[in-house]
Amino acid sequence: MKPNPRQLNLLAAVQQQGSVTVEHLADRLGVTLQTVRRDVQRMADEGLLTRFHGGVRVPSSTVENIAHQQRETLHAEGKNRIAKAVAAAVPPDCSLILNIGTTTEAIARALLHHTGLRVITNNLNVATILSANPKCEVIVVGGVVRGRDQGIVGEAAVDFIGQFKVDIAIIGISAIEADGSLRDYDFREVKVSQTIISHAREVWLAADSSKFNRPAMVEVANLHQIDRLFTDAPPPDPFPALLNEAQVRFEAAL
Repeated sequence: MKPNPRQLNLLAAVQQQGSVTVEHLADRLGVTLQTVRRDVQRMADEGLLTRFHGGVRVPSSTVENIAHQQRETLHAEGKNRIAKAVAAAVPPDCSLILNIGTTTEAIARALLHHTGLRVITNNLNVATILSANPKCEVIVVGGVVRGRDQGIVGEAAVDFIGQFKVDIAIIGISAIEADGSLRDYDFREVKVSQTIISHAREVWLAADSSKFNRPAMVEVANLHQIDRLFTDAPPPDPFPALLNEAQVRFEAAL
């Protein structure tokens, strides 16, 4: 399914709170209980949400991400706004690393008219997109290809990235928790992301607003390790204070 705007708002509300009652969703969205139940059932059938008696929660909230094909359609408009903002900030003739994720894939599409870029990526989808830009050199990381999303992970990927020092690492993330930690689901992917962060002169985080207060199992980094944050809406509390404390330059692509 391709969620409509109401369903995207419903999903964002559940992701922000972890679990919520059907009545609360109806009040928040200004619709009937029947409409909420119908939307919840459709998204539960797609694996986007899990129902329980009287309410709904995020499925497998800390150990497994939503499937890549479903993530491509979720918050697509916000991801495209983020991608345009990131691309506008990327100077020509610089070196980049882009990691795994549908947001970084949107950024790759937004970079198709840039010149003089040298891009290292552990995301085969990013490599495929940017290979269409004749003025961009693409370097693909070696390692194990994860079939579900074409991401490259594992120790070989860590060793490969360790050879480089790029101008900017542009990373996506699955979750940003209220303690300022950036989190993901796959330990092998996390080790690669940590190496990417440590081999960049600047680190830019691109994350849509659904990632705030979302739980995930493995810590990648902390906001203190990020130089710039691009998102699609003002972050909820306590994140403005955390971003200020960490001296992260923040941009909401509204």
